[in-house]
Amino acid sequence: MPDLLPRLRMNLDFMPSPSPEHPGLFIRDPYRFSDAMLVIPPPLVECLQCFDGLQTDLDLRAALVAITGEFQVGELARHLVDTLSAAGFLEDANFAGMQEARRREFAEAAVREPSQAGSAYPADPDEMRETMGQWMEGAETPAHSNGDLFAIAAPHVSPSGGWQSYRAAYGLLRPEHKDRTFVILATSHYGEPETFGMTRKTFRTPLGDAPTDTALVDWLAPRGGNGVAMEDYCHSFEHTVEFQVIFLQHVLGPGVRILPILVGSFARSIYQGGNPEDDDKVKAFFDALGELREREGDRLFWVMGVDMAHMGARYNDRFAAVAGEGAMQEVGERDQRRIERINALDAAGFWDLVRERQDDLKWCGSAPFYTFLKTAPKARGELLQYEQWNIDENSVVSFAGMGFRKA
Repeated sequence: MPDLLPRLRMNLDFMPSPSPEHPGLFIRDPYRFSDAMLVIPPPLVECLQCFDGLQTDLDLRAALVAITGEFQVGELARHLVDTLSAAGFLEDANFAGMQEARRREFAEAAVREPSQAGSAYPADPDEMRETMGQWMEGAETPAHSNGDLFAIAAPHVSPSGGWQSYRAAYGLLRPEHKDRTFVILATSHYGEPETFGMTRKTFRTPLGDAPTDTALVDWLAPRGGNGVAMEDYCHSFEHTVEFQVIFLQHVLGPGVRILPILVGSFARSIYQGGNPEDDDKVKAFFDALGELREREGDRLFWVMGVDMAHMGARYNDRFAAVAGEGAMQEVGERDQRRIERINALDAAGFWDLVRERQDDLKWCGSAPFYTFLKTAPKARGELLQYEQWNIDENSVVSFAGMGFRKA
């Protein structure tokens, strides 16, 4: 019997090759189990359909014969299989070994190393300080007292595109906030739905080390129930907490203390109905986080690392999105309605709008926002800056800087 081909991993990034000199399908691993990046030449792209876990090496050879017009395709077939396997892109023993090694490496590490230094922001400390100063330059001092400020919401989009919203949110912070523990509720793009990823690790950036408040982790994690993923591997590469840390460090100093939480999507509620807390795992975490807030009071400061709508070709919409124009004007109006519910701390009203059309706006920050709304004290939010940004020529992300004060 011919051997079944292993399945191609469907959690990879697939996109057109960015290099005109090397056209084809560009593949990389967003989970960073593998550092490999491949470009599959255009004639071979359709052969990837053979890696569905149901077809055999004979099916692959037949496909290659049809594509090339040659009968001697055995070596080409072996090369394609071996290349995909060596890259860690197939669900086989090689990938299982890579996955286990990377998870073990992160679990055993004392420090969470920066994943975005040298790409989204400078790796050199001096250059980093200069760049952060440019992003934060001109932050306006609020006219009213900051004594009642207890939370902000900032983007997690690349700071080069969202610096004005970052500046608006982090410009609210003052030296008196320095000694608090910053509870960072951030989007988990790759974690399991209805799951809260936690870690005890110190976050390292070019500005220094930001320690995690391990005493609070040790209190919250067991009370959070089965929805808690401790030493969540997603922390090793997810950027949504990291971007908040660099702004906190710049404003308040490198040793700022954090409680980083990656919030998985509440997909079950969005697609099947009901509220997120109808899931026992989510309810247990909400209850524990609310109890922590009651217990710690003003010793905590809340930060949401959240983007809003994702529209256009990159996000599987059938139109080219341009910030502030055409369809994005309606998106802006719908974003504003959601922001109004957030600022009113109306969790139910906000979630009703998210479930509308099964969140066709694709707000990746909806779960962190809802988690905050269900656990925050009575308060009032304020929109400081709203933006739409073309992440590429056909796709737009929206985001905002916001502040929250106790009622």
